[in-house]
Amino acid sequence: MAMAQDTRKEPLKRKAYTQELRKLQSQLCQLQEWVKHTQMRVIVVFEGRDAAGKGGTIRAITERVSPRVFRVVALPAPSSREKSQMYLQRYVPHFPAAGEIVIFDRSWYNRAGVEPVMGFCTPEEHERFLMGCPVFEQYMVDSGILLLKIWLEVGKEEQARRFAARIDDPLRQWKLSPMDIKSWKRWYDYSKARDQMLAATDTPFAPWHILRSDNKKKARLNCIRFLLEKIPYEKVKRAKVKLPPRSTHGKYDDDASLKGRNFIPDLY
Repeated sequence: MAMAQDTRKEPLKRKAYTQELRKLQSQLCQLQEWVKHTQMRVIVVFEGRDAAGKGGTIRAITERVSPRVFRVVALPAPSSREKSQMYLQRYVPHFPAAGEIVIFDRSWYNRAGVEPVMGFCTPEEHERFLMGCPVFEQYMVDSGILLLKIWLEVGKEEQARRFAARIDDPLRQWKLSPMDIKSWKRWYDYSKARDQMLAATDTPFAPWHILRSDNKKKARLNCIRFLLEKIPYEKVKRAKVKLPPRSTHGKYDDDASLKGRNFIPDLY
């Protein structure tokens, strides 16, 4: 019997990608209306190695929806005050209210990955986090939050290609931080940290979902399809909108009144 062909490495043509992305984004807009209608609270956590494609995937998800419903949280390094707080404390204020989906572009799982690998926390702090995180997430789920955790898995060769592209492309050089250079050498340290994280926090009530991301286009489509399947929604009936006639009360030449103002040059 012939073996099934592995299509993961096959390229996806731009036209096919664009058409499918538009269809999925349309469904995300329907999902958005349902989340508002039912007052759902959703958290989506994105984690993965450097250059795994988190930013592009999040942009594909949020491109056509309202930032009031799909709220992206990407916290900077903690301040000295935040370092003195309970570790998870700085994340809680960003949790969703009713009718919101909060996307964490990196999250409390910094303590399971970059912090222990780069020496930003002690082994004891790392171990304490892995023990306490499931309790924290159980409380979140019990409170009614739908928690989805996505790990983007990029291969070693593909990560190297993306890093090289960032070095040469002025539009992407900002993505290459000094921390990225330091972490570059520690591939297997990150792999071990990932494995420890999965062993401790891949729970029945808050499981991890691994997204292969060597092909960026396919990863984005697969991720959106996954969200549409995991967040239950129905199409909300909307009243048909009909624009009323504009009032002519107080009519005047409101274009002529702009004469003499500073306009941006029409160069295009």
